[in-house]
Amino acid sequence: MSGSDPGPRSHCYRHPDRESYVLCQRCGRTICPECQTPAAVGFHCPECMRESRASAPRTRPTLLRTARRVRGSDGPVATYSLIGVTFAVFVLQLLVPGVTSDLAYRPVFTASEPWTLLTSVFTHSTSSFLHILFNMLSLWVFGRILEQALGRWRLLALYLLAGLGGSVAVLLLSPLGGVLGASGAIFGLMGAFFVIHRGMGGNGSQLLVIVGINLLIGFVVPGVSWQAHVGGLVVGALVGLVLVRTRNRRQRATQVLLLAAILVGLAATTVFGFARLVDLYS
Repeated sequence: MSGSDPGPRSHCYRHPDRESYVLCQRCGRTICPECQTPAAVGFHCPECMRESRASAPRTRPTLLRTARRVRGSDGPVATYSLIGVTFAVFVLQLLVPGVTSDLAYRPVFTASEPWTLLTSVFTHSTSSFLHILFNMLSLWVFGRILEQALGRWRLLALYLLAGLGGSVAVLLLSPLGGVLGASGAIFGLMGAFFVIHRGMGGNGSQLLVIVGINLLIGFVVPGVSWQAHVGGLVVGALVGLVLVRTRNRRQRATQVLLLAAILVGLAATTVFGFARLVDLYS
């Protein structure tokens, strides 16, 4: 017996002419440096690496998983869509002169530009990024919670009705002024959240304090439309009351009718407010 030949295990199983003393950690076969793949412990041969990759669970990149959750039935699609549209309008305001003036709401132009009652909700001051930042942060916080509780379409209805309510309040309480920004709609979300939370047996005292502080800021800080805040808060609370009182599936038709009645009421109030404005200043 010769001591100079350590046997077949001293040569790579894929390259018999290459001597090696490194074994695959999984199958135990001898592998040369070309066939070695570093593993957590030791090295693996090419066949074991292929088997390991084939049996490993397939995972998607984090961004793709997040996008899939957003598109899914439980994702806050409406909230993220409102935020996306608002930022898109903001970019348009920065790039195209005159867009801000065209979309902002001015009560004296209610008859000729009625769409601005709603477009103003998606329009923000371009002189300070904090205006849109704070509003969208609040929408991100309250919108996701309410969308999960109410559903996409109810959240959209709540947001738009509250925003419209803020514009109508400006027409009634500050007819010679104007407004832009999502603050009225945001206050509507807070008002609805409080009513729904209380209606389900929760304690909303902390939220009430937050709403009170923000309302106070609107009264004491120049350039802030407290009228839109109050209008959005009242309409949002009213919508929240409708939703919590008609949450039974069998009351869906009643819920739709009551929300439509709120919209009709806001439209009638707009007509009344503009007629009053014309009478006062004609």
